[in-house]
Amino acid sequence: MNSQKIELLAPAGNIASGIAAISCGADAVYIGADRFGAREKAGNSVKDIERLCEVAHKYWARVYVTLNTILTDAELPVAVRLIKDLHAAGIDALIIQDVGLLEMDLPDIPLIASTQMHNHAPERVAFLERVGFQRAILARELSIEQIADIRRHTSIELECFVHGALCVGYSGQCYLSHAIGGRSGNRGACAQPCRQRYALLDGSGKVIKPDAHLLSLKDLNLSEYLDTLIQAGISSFKIEGRLKDQSYITNVVSYYRQKLDSVLTARDFKKTSSGNSRVDFTPDPSRTFNRGFTDYLIKSRHGDMASLKTPKSLGAYMGKVSRVGKDYFEIKPGAKDFCAGDGVCFFDASDRLTGTTINRVEENRIFPDKMEEIAVGRVIYRNHDHLFLKQLERNRAERKIDIRLTLFDTDTGLILWAGDEDGNEAQYTLEIEKIPADKKEMAAATIEKQLKKLGATDFVCSDVRIETAAVYFIPSRELNEMRRSVIGQLVAVREQNRPGKTAAIQKNDVPYPEKKLSYRGNVLNRKAAEFYRRHGVEAIEPAPESGLDIQGKAVMISKYCILFELGFCRKDQKSPDLQEPLVLRDEKGRRFVVKTNCKGCEMKIFMEPSV
Repeated sequence: MNSQKIELLAPAGNIASGIAAISCGADAVYIGADRFGAREKAGNSVKDIERLCEVAHKYWARVYVTLNTILTDAELPVAVRLIKDLHAAGIDALIIQDVGLLEMDLPDIPLIASTQMHNHAPERVAFLERVGFQRAILARELSIEQIADIRRHTSIELECFVHGALCVGYSGQCYLSHAIGGRSGNRGACAQPCRQRYALLDGSGKVIKPDAHLLSLKDLNLSEYLDTLIQAGISSFKIEGRLKDQSYITNVVSYYRQKLDSVLTARDFKKTSSGNSRVDFTPDPSRTFNRGFTDYLIKSRHGDMASLKTPKSLGAYMGKVSRVGKDYFEIKPGAKDFCAGDGVCFFDASDRLTGTTINRVEENRIFPDKMEEIAVGRVIYRNHDHLFLKQLERNRAERKIDIRLTLFDTDTGLILWAGDEDGNEAQYTLEIEKIPADKKEMAAATIEKQLKKLGATDFVCSDVRIETAAVYFIPSRELNEMRRSVIGQLVAVREQNRPGKTAAIQKNDVPYPEKKLSYRGNVLNRKAAEFYRRHGVEAIEPAPESGLDIQGKAVMISKYCILFELGFCRKDQKSPDLQEPLVLRDEKGRRFVVKTNCKGCEMKIFMEPSV
């Protein structure tokens, strides 16, 4: 990808969300097929994906399909058949995790290395580039400096997450859900145990931190770092959220489109697709689903990364309760932003999230459905913004491609020329008797008005020029015929010239950065093992999903550290010494040993060995 062309990449849980994302300005969308995606609840038929491609391609936007689970031997040929069907449907690239696919007979389709491949180091990303990947989706834990280092050592396209839910463990390296209940994240079935409550105990059994959501991170928001990330080498900005609803997609995509456009304009860079989107609301990510926001580790390690009290959406902070009546409460800074139908939430006296709906608002008094636990000093959040959501539902996002039209003479008639913002051109010739108009200004105005009537097309005309020898009287039906015909031709030219890529995997023997692969290599099929052996790996441990006993093995590795978050960082001499081993205990009594690697600033979690 040209470094001066930047992509905004949006999630599509289904075709409706995908079309909404495109309408709101996404340069590309990623969507799951009906099998083998890392979100098994967000599957779509090939037919629906083909329809999404048709919509996206009008704007030169792209559609990527997530086929990013690890596969069994029996599933590999099924996956290949699906990939061929998706290729025929017109998708622009495939996001994969399982390298066994590279040993199969794939169509010439660009491959994107899923973040599940733990793309965190220059040597790993350089290897992916050398074996034929077009793009690598970088690990979420990387800092700006680490991203820049990868860029210095590679020329592959680099994609990074900028918004949405964060996995607390290294992507593709978390086996906690599989270890607890057999639901593997690498197989698309993560049960999200990181969002559950845990207590932290020391080696004596003392409770250091009672029940809290110790592994539940806030949502990522890097909207203030877009320019910095471009400088570091990112060419695709990814929004997480294939399980989010359409209102969320509409809001967040519109927000990032506006933020990114400002950056691109300042740098004289371009986006990777065509057209400009207009929405009839002011985007604000705090007004749809969010757990609070963090910039995670993009700049430096800091506290307040986790949402310790709840994994649920808090929405927007609204203020503190200043007064309580029999059936109402008042809030600072005031009630003017509330309305009937809003949903509010707050933490009760036991620090549990609870909430209610608003029945009515009168001046500064807010009348909720329930008054239980509402007390002076309570912090109130709005997690259902009734009016804003209505705005999103009514929103008619419009995306139009800018064109210019020019009318010329021919010996026997007229030519209408059309040129779009991407440099595509078309023209239509009309044989017609040319009769100079008696009222030139009125005739010119009529010509311009009729030619600009682009209505339900995907185009808007910013400029009409009449460069004929005289201003002619041209009947409206003739002008309409010329306009419709030249637009039809322009659409065909755009499709013919639409940028596209093919990429055949060339089998080679470039060395993999490691000689040994542990279970964290996620090798589940023979073809994946063959791939790594061809690239010099001498010892391969199978994936946990093969039935491997992972007692004594790390089921999660994370750059997030519970001790740091709680103020017990072992690098801080003022922190108390905690007796080993540290243990996480979940609500079902299951226990997990926590070990820290302070030199590398990592936390590892192990299943406590059974007695």
